Amino acid sequence: MDKSKRLFLKPKRSFRRRLPPIQSGDRIDYKNMSLISRFISEQGKILSRRVNRLTLKQQRLITIAIKQARILSSLPFLNNEKQIEKGESTAKITTPGLKTKKN
Repeated sequence: MDKSKRLFLKPKRSFRRRLPPIQSGDRIDYKNMSLISRFISEQGKILSRRVNRLTLKQQRLITIAIKQARILSSLPFLNNEKQIEKGESTAKITTPGLKTKKN
């Protein structure tokens, strides 16, 4: 084969088929926290369909289940772990305008 033609050939890649994130037996429900927690980021945001590799129907059902779980307080709206750590350090800081009484 000529070198000029060889440049345009794409190398063959091995393709590994990925398992679907939701099995056929899994129920998409607001009570199924182990399933729902896989589709939420560390910050508490719902991950996109492209990241999750879900179908459109599955993504809609996951989104509805996450929102129901948030409303029923079984899932937080935001993950505030980092903010709590920062809040503890800022709680020690006193405002300069306030003076305390000395006995």
